[in-house]
Amino acid sequence: MRRFLLFCLIAVLFPYIATLAFAGTITGQGGTWGRQEDLAGEKRIFLDRQRRGYVDVEEYLVGVVAKQMPADYEKEALKAQAVIARTYVYRQMEGQDEIRESELNLEYLEEEQMEKLWGKPKFLEYYQKIRQAVEETEGKTITCSGEYVEPLFHRASAGQTRDGDQAHPYLVSVDSREDMEAEGYLTMNVWTPQEFADLIRQLPEGERVTADQIPETIQLIARDKAGYVTEIQIGTHIFDGESIGKVLGLPSAAYSLESYGTGVRAVCRGHGHGYGMSQYGAHIKAREGMKAEDILGYYYHDSVIQSGESS
Repeated sequence: MRRFLLFCLIAVLFPYIATLAFAGTITGQGGTWGRQEDLAGEKRIFLDRQRRGYVDVEEYLVGVVAKQMPADYEKEALKAQAVIARTYVYRQMEGQDEIRESELNLEYLEEEQMEKLWGKPKFLEYYQKIRQAVEETEGKTITCSGEYVEPLFHRASAGQTRDGDQAHPYLVSVDSREDMEAEGYLTMNVWTPQEFADLIRQLPEGERVTADQIPETIQLIARDKAGYVTEIQIGTHIFDGESIGKVLGLPSAAYSLESYGTGVRAVCRGHGHGYGMSQYGAHIKAREGMKAEDILGYYYHDSVIQSGESS
């Protein structure tokens, strides 16, 4: 009888024991993760949104990377993403050991959300893969001239990443033609003249755009060398290419606008702003044998991967 009761108790507790052994903690939506004194001397985040308590940065990064990059990407690409996420957090901390979650502006996946996203058959495999990517890069960040870089990234470029400005000298345009094989690389949208004009009028400077000006007055003014629109004229006004792309709901600013029947068609390449690391490019480079540090060095010019605090 005792053996039977012991067996029943183990059966009930096994999922919790397995979770503890696998993740190191038992967490739940809305729960408290830890106390400040438990994480003394560690980089930590004060959870002040759905959850309450403190969590070590390294633990938090698992959920961040799970949200930011597809879990079926190569592990070295996931490791590169973990370094990017850590760099962002450390940069926001500005030398402090603690920061509020609400100040980070990061999206995060709970374990139950990961399971829903990936499905039960893949959950443990993907969770362990991402956790290992974080653990194997523990404390590593990207710096340039002794300071944390702004670690910009995007899902897939238009085939070439973009040059940064003077504040971002490490963002140098590099070839990323493998992005052209990414799912959803090429997209098309069509609008009637009225639909198009209504969207443009959402911009403060677009109030005077009317349907009878479309598509005849649309004129591309300038692109950067990576193919992203920087200036475009619609009606009598010259707009920023990024602003038009966003208001039209396009996945990137690497687009063209052309007459299509009586309306307008947008043909768009890539996904995201095109600066910094291409996630799909990193995935392919990792598949070809490139390590995370080399991937980051490719996309962030003259950068250094360091462990510990930036000087």
